[in-house]
Amino acid sequence: MALKIGVIICSQRTPRAGLQIGTSILNDLQATESVRAKDISLSLIDLEEWDLPMYNEPGIPSQIHSADQYVHPHTRRWSEEIASYSAFVFVTPQYNWGYPASIKNAIDYLYHEWKGKPAMIVSYGGHGGGKAAEQLKQVLQGVRMRPVERTVGLTFPSKESLMMAAEGRELDLSFWEKERKKVVGVFVDMVELLEHL
Repeated sequence: MALKIGVIICSQRTPRAGLQIGTSILNDLQATESVRAKDISLSLIDLEEWDLPMYNEPGIPSQIHSADQYVHPHTRRWSEEIASYSAFVFVTPQYNWGYPASIKNAIDYLYHEWKGKPAMIVSYGGHGGGKAAEQLKQVLQGVRMRPVERTVGLTFPSKESLMMAAEGRELDLSFWEKERKKVVGVFVDMVELLEHL
């Protein structure tokens, strides 16, 4: 059976660098031997496309056990999407020492759909996003996910590259060559965790 892994673009900001960074990570992972040698399917989950309103379900997610128990169609669709994956790669910026509200909101809609699934975090920003990654890891543990210990922080090498990212301009991501190899290494760890569940 194929392992289906979602790469979640955690930012909905316009303009943004998240989609470009997430797509680059997806491409790197698809090119790795562990993905090609195993039956792994990777796809992007872009929160901008989902455009979830602030949480508006009357029920408590931990008490809901199937998609048809949600009131709103957008929640049922989101539930079915997340339930279809075996693991996740979260690609998040750091805003003011934290992760975006969009990913917290998206996580809070659900509970059992996340529970028990491995996850990894790739953060990016002017300082690499380590604070956002640590906070997000705590939230993932709160919904009983299994985040791998290591995270990868992508630090923009200059103010110019940071401003280009903030403006949504095309970036040459070769400046993260070493970090992108670390992303692949952490991904391999996550796949191993997934295979031993």
